[in-house]
Amino acid sequence: MRGSASNNIGSLPHDRIREALRETADLILPYRCAVCGRLSDTEERFRNYDDLYLKIFGKESELHICGKCLSAFNTIEENRRWSLCLSNPIENDECPGLALFMPFNYRGIVERTIPKIKFGKQIELARLLGCLLGSGLLLEGIRADLVVPVPLSPERLAERGFNQAAQIAYPVAVLNGIPYAGDVLIKTKDTKRQSEINDNVLRSNNVTDAYSVSDSWDLTGMTVAVVDDVSTTGATLHEAAKALYRAGASKVLCVAFAGNRQNKNAEMF
Repeated sequence: MRGSASNNIGSLPHDRIREALRETADLILPYRCAVCGRLSDTEERFRNYDDLYLKIFGKESELHICGKCLSAFNTIEENRRWSLCLSNPIENDECPGLALFMPFNYRGIVERTIPKIKFGKQIELARLLGCLLGSGLLLEGIRADLVVPVPLSPERLAERGFNQAAQIAYPVAVLNGIPYAGDVLIKTKDTKRQSEINDNVLRSNNVTDAYSVSDSWDLTGMTVAVVDDVSTTGATLHEAAKALYRAGASKVLCVAFAGNRQNKNAEMF
């Protein structure tokens, strides 16, 4: 009988064995927070997000996060969520007065989360940020014809495996009832990481003319919301907006989940 049982186990497909081990581990080992690694204690209290995630993505969320980290995602003051896109406006700007909506500061929980997304391949965290950002825009009553993510170069996309801006932008579009268009913008050159450049002028030069609009799109007269994860000087979003305006867009709204800004934009989008 022992031999028969052993043969039966040995004949199980490897994927069945792995699935059984995962189910057993879930019963024994508690979930860990994707941000801090502590025990996740929001499984029962996170059902509203699970329902929302299912409606947006058509499947259940795999995100686990502790209550302390979840409650730390606090928006900045209402009158500081809008600013000029460029932290240092330039002369003869092709799109002067470009507005930026950015509801979170890049510090604390956000500063710990973004690297988890970019370098830890935590797609579920990016989608959570997208839902938070989309909810913020919904409260602002923003209207646009398209939501477009800032693209990665093919080289960076292959390295990372996904575009974090796209993962954030998609729920923004769905929550606001705006069509999502992930193939509008193209990155035409593989730039250095902006986070590795400290000088503001060099950051601007790094992304100058780095984006174009796909020939398959006619943006004439459209209002476009372009989305990124983080904005520091605003150079990346500004260059993306330039490409959209050159392709015929009538108005561009820049949107970033987080950054650090002090100047308030006097004119709302």
